[in-house]
Amino acid sequence: MVAEVTESPRLVMHWRDDTIVSISREFLNTNGVTQKANAKITAISAENSYRTAVPKKLNGLSGAAALKANLGRLEVCSQKGLAERFDASIGAGTVLMPFAGNRQLTPEDAMCAKIPLEKGATDTATAMSFGFIPGLSRWSPFHGAVYAVTEALAKLAAIGADPLKSRLTLQEYFERLRDVPERWGKPASALLGALTAQLNFGVPAIGGKDSMSGSFNDLDVPPTLVCFAVAVTKASITGSAAFKQTGSRVVLLKLPVDEETFLPVWEGAKKLFSKVSAMVGNKQILAASAVREGGAAAAVCRMAFGNSTGFRFAENLDKTILFAPLCGSFAAEVSDDACLDGLEFIELGKTTENDFFEIDNEKITLDELVSAWSGTLEGVFPTKAKAPRMLPDVPFFTQPAGKAPVIKSAAPRVVIPVFPGTNCEVDSARAFEKAGAKPEILVIRNLTPQDIDESIAAFIKLINNAQIIMLPGGFSGGDEPDGSGKFIATTLRNERVREAVQNLLENRGGLMLGICNGFQALIKTGLVPYGKITDIEPSSPTLTFNSLGRHVSQMAYTRVTSVLSPWLRLANTGDIHAVPVSHGEGRFAADEKTLKMLIENGQIATQYVDLSGEPATETPFNPNGSVCAIEGITSPDGRILGKMAHSERKGENLYKNVPFNKDQKIFESGVLYFK
Repeated sequence: MVAEVTESPRLVMHWRDDTIVSISREFLNTNGVTQKANAKITAISAENSYRTAVPKKLNGLSGAAALKANLGRLEVCSQKGLAERFDASIGAGTVLMPFAGNRQLTPEDAMCAKIPLEKGATDTATAMSFGFIPGLSRWSPFHGAVYAVTEALAKLAAIGADPLKSRLTLQEYFERLRDVPERWGKPASALLGALTAQLNFGVPAIGGKDSMSGSFNDLDVPPTLVCFAVAVTKASITGSAAFKQTGSRVVLLKLPVDEETFLPVWEGAKKLFSKVSAMVGNKQILAASAVREGGAAAAVCRMAFGNSTGFRFAENLDKTILFAPLCGSFAAEVSDDACLDGLEFIELGKTTENDFFEIDNEKITLDELVSAWSGTLEGVFPTKAKAPRMLPDVPFFTQPAGKAPVIKSAAPRVVIPVFPGTNCEVDSARAFEKAGAKPEILVIRNLTPQDIDESIAAFIKLINNAQIIMLPGGFSGGDEPDGSGKFIATTLRNERVREAVQNLLENRGGLMLGICNGFQALIKTGLVPYGKITDIEPSSPTLTFNSLGRHVSQMAYTRVTSVLSPWLRLANTGDIHAVPVSHGEGRFAADEKTLKMLIENGQIATQYVDLSGEPATETPFNPNGSVCAIEGITSPDGRILGKMAHSERKGENLYKNVPFNKDQKIFESGVLYFK
């Protein structure tokens, strides 16, 4: 019980036997202080509609030059370097990574992730999108809010979710209003616009946040009403924005708009959104993206970048069609049997197998367009870093270790310690459980000395009863000070814990696995590459800050280089997998002597590779700048594996917008070792 309804007309709250709140019902009925203000909504300039305006920066440009200049605009350019600072795969439920395609360059219109479960599996997922075009809101706060809602709903439809069953939340941010009616008129106009769109789409807002302090001296933020839309969908039917094949027909599906009010024709808009959503689900639309800043031209370019798809634009396309932010419309790659009856559409062109774009009888390479799109913010949110040094090729090591466990078990026990900052324990436990093991999660408490003693005692007891120790990912101790993994390493160096760990490894033939933060702890204790907890020397290998100088979250392509380890028993040398990475300190560094030892002993388990399957020298394929493209290493006997990529974040219909096999069978291999 959290509360009790009483006859007394007061709201009363207690905390530790003290009354901390006692408010009369009569006061609550007033809803607090009532304020009033005068608002004047200024008429808009109809002839300057932002939604159908071609950007001034493109005046006098045509063909390839206009295409390139458009992509370099601040309103259009890539934000990949910013987006990768946030963990996109945590929870092992991500259906769509933020960037799609084998080059991971096509930004998705909406996020999509499965409903998180501790046990079992589900196809049910949530989708979330947002809508807001600052220039449109500057022209008309009312229309800006209308199209913020419209854009958010369109983006849901683009991935196959039903936007008309979504719910909204609104984020408002306006200049300081003071007592100026014209300033008050902007949020008043925006709220009326948002309400108009909600009523006509039949989609309500169930939350929101407002702020009226966006002014500094004579600088004001633009009228801002951002709409977020959330819907329930299915992972199995979710579509992606990246072009799927060459020779496809690409069309602009236009949002019907009333020419007098500049507002959507509501019934037509709902029909368009519903049909696009259904066509994405049944694969009649192979790829779709909602048109926004940069127009259909930018949408097509973004859709092509992910898989390096060429494109030939149709002839004589109007600049408004190409470059105006026709919000609520779609660029769509359609199948041969797609039915577009009842929809207004314009042929944009066809995908090609070439590495260039053709427009107005001019050609421009994909790389040149990508460079223009990604270069604008490169100095602020970098995506490129200095390439690491590379030794001669690391040869495949094909001889598995011959050791076997002392005691076999059909369902080995796994102890998974959770340190302050650990966040991958549930994903790790699920992966082991699915593989047939019996995982047990132990929370390491450190609020008091007694908590620490009790936690260490419990940890040792579980180790002595387990066959596997799993150190999961996260940010133990917040990675501060002195870098990552230190809290875990300190615990492992405890004399009693060290003895239990070494007994498991040396006398009982057990296994140990550390992923991301766990790998960092293994390195800091010497368990990899030396196979035992030892003092670290200045020449010892380490994991340090990414060469980009920031956190990286993406899918990494890794190659199995050695099958020495029992953890890779079900893999073959040369196998390539796409595995999510998410870390700020993942750059493997070692001196020449150590690297030579690792190569000769077959201890380099996995390497980052490029699309040709060769060890990667540059970002993004070597996401952290690791020497020799090293992603994972083992102990000399292979029974301890440390790796940066999150192999535990796996499941059906996850990361479906990035190619390659996602399952390295690491957990299944670990269980098989004991059978």
